Amino acid sequence: MSSSYSVPNLVLDEIDKTILSMLHENSRVSYTDIAKEVDLSRVAVQMRINNLTEKGVIEKFTTVINPTKIGIHVSAFFNVEVEPQYLEEVAAKLAEEHSVTSLYHMTGPSKLHMHGIFEDNHEMEKFMTEKMYPLRGVVSVDCQILIKRYKSRMGMKL
Repeated sequence: MSSSYSVPNLVLDEIDKTILSMLHENSRVSYTDIAKEVDLSRVAVQMRINNLTEKGVIEKFTTVINPTKIGIHVSAFFNVEVEPQYLEEVAAKLAEEHSVTSLYHMTGPSKLHMHGIFEDNHEMEKFMTEKMYPLRGVVSVDCQILIKRYKSRMGMKL
């Protein structure tokens, strides 16, 4: 069995996995620091990262902001049941909302699973009553407010 992980049309070797792991831990790590770890030149590391980006393995580099540090205190998960013929329309409208951080189509009868963040309960209620409930095709909404975060994973860790 090969030690490489296969992605359609792409094989990640141990060097790629190490590079991805280091970037996942700290996307600001320098090419030089990565090069020292994987025993390649800085230019070779840069070429590998560019290739991983071009192939779509690396989708983007980002900054993760702690919402409570900037006054956003309500984190909520929603299960939204939608009439099947309106699923794409509702998903597109919800995806445009600034407070929606993730949105997925889940198994089950036309279920959308969504995460949103809000300054307070009043802002969440306003979002629900003015933005979500009026959407054509929304049948029901189940909301659960996050009490405590133990782990949050951004992307995939190898």
